Amino acid sequence: MNLVTPAEHPFAQFVRMLGKGKRGARNLTREEAREAMGMLLDGQAEESQLGAFLMLLRHKEESAEEMAGFADAVRERLQTPAIQLDLDWPSYAGKKRHLPWFLLAAKALANSGIRILLHGGGAHTAGRMYSEQLLETLHIPLCRSWNSVEQALDQQQLAFIPLGDWMPQLQRMIDLRNILGLRSPIHSLTRILNPLGARCGLQSIFHPGYQAVHREASQLLGDTAVVIKGEGGEIEINPDATSHFYGTANGVNWDEDWPALSAQRHVKPASLQPEHLAAFWRGEVTDAYGQLAVISTMALALRGLGRSRDAAFEEAERGWEARNLSS
Repeated sequence: MNLVTPAEHPFAQFVRMLGKGKRGARNLTREEAREAMGMLLDGQAEESQLGAFLMLLRHKEESAEEMAGFADAVRERLQTPAIQLDLDWPSYAGKKRHLPWFLLAAKALANSGIRILLHGGGAHTAGRMYSEQLLETLHIPLCRSWNSVEQALDQQQLAFIPLGDWMPQLQRMIDLRNILGLRSPIHSLTRILNPLGARCGLQSIFHPGYQAVHREASQLLGDTAVVIKGEGGEIEINPDATSHFYGTANGVNWDEDWPALSAQRHVKPASLQPEHLAAFWRGEVTDAYGQLAVISTMALALRGLGRSRDAAFEEAERGWEARNLSS
């Protein structure tokens, strides 16, 4: 009886590279990462291989070359029109300690003429408040296509598009979070994609050590970017803490520390009320923490666009005061 040995699946090599024990495992090269992600995006891997690949990456911790290769594969498959954009603003973490003040920062910057694209991956973790849940309350356009993004940017300089509407394969991978029990590197990948090639990509990475990796990945991709450890994982300055900026522009890296803006820590709210954000925007209520968070986050974005720290804060304060309260 002749037994035929089954052929190895083409994707198996990538699982083996990551999982071959302490001595045999290694990082993927950028080209290998591009090929592996391409197969995943094109549906050329089994579900078991996808899960194994993502969790092995999570355990190993992804390298800058791997992140850049994954982004290469995604960008090769994106079909986006040429849309002029100042800031790419990924929003995937959700907030649980403080309100998402960064959304007001984005609105005020858009009011002043800066074109901003927000994008996110849905409410994937219980107990958090996500940007998608606040779009209607804050009058931020929800767009389901690149054409509608272009229209919203032309009209309001601000648009939000869900990941599932422009890269559903990645959204499906994010949605595995509650099956696998852990977030996967896809949560990190979405932050460096900059799908419209904005002048600057803003990124927030909560876990220590990953900020420098993200900067290096953006540098490899030729992007201008600023990476911070934002409050709650979102692109938002915590005014009660020192913020370290990991920047890259024209292939050159820069670092900058912004000191805490408050002498003592603010008490976090007992609950998160979305209407409080809207009322604060309209000038109907005050909020000491929120005021500092909004202004400093606006300044962060302006710093990414090339302003000095002092000029960024001055422009942020002017922009906030001049905002359209009825928008």
